[in-house]
Amino acid sequence: MRIVLVGPPGAGKGTQANLLAKTLSIPHISTGDLFRANISQGTPLGVEAKSYMDQGQLVPDEVTIGMAKDRLLQSDTAGGFLLDGFPRNLAQAKALDEFLTEQGIAVDGVLDLEVPEDEVVKRIAGRRICRNNGAHVFHVVYNPPAVEGVCDECGGELYQRSDDTEESVRTRLEVYHTETEPIIDYYVQQQLVTTIPALGKVDEVTQRAVDALKK
Repeated sequence: MRIVLVGPPGAGKGTQANLLAKTLSIPHISTGDLFRANISQGTPLGVEAKSYMDQGQLVPDEVTIGMAKDRLLQSDTAGGFLLDGFPRNLAQAKALDEFLTEQGIAVDGVLDLEVPEDEVVKRIAGRRICRNNGAHVFHVVYNPPAVEGVCDECGGELYQRSDDTEESVRTRLEVYHTETEPIIDYYVQQQLVTTIPALGKVDEVTQRAVDALKK
């Protein structure tokens, strides 16, 4: 099964992608992982991507598309894959379709995680991260620390990332609406999209997605 997962920032794509990939026994391929792997391995595409990132510039579509193509040609994707964060715009979606057509395959389904905008802002703006260990993440509403501003795990200071402020989140949502939402319409025209309400417990959202794929 070849799945594309889309949704606004804060919709829980990373969490759901991991769970769905395990459930379906297919690799989870995220844009972040593609970048990290190529940069750490020093591939030509990784070197090129890093040169843009070091200058604070966006990595061009052709570089991201190249990384995705290389990853999709690896043997573990023969039985399917789940894409998370790619494609992120219409140009990437069309390039993906062209590439898959060349391989004699196609996207089987697109899952659109739906979360109200105010909930997205609440989820992201409420995150607090430990300065000592970034893996320790809390939330002022959903997972508050025992002592405000102090990590339960190590006693480190909790802080809000600069891109987690409400203003930054709303800016990221604007970018999502402008750049990424058009791919949903693109896939709707191919009758591939299923909208998944992403509110509620994590396992409940996963089950909705699995049920949708079974149909």
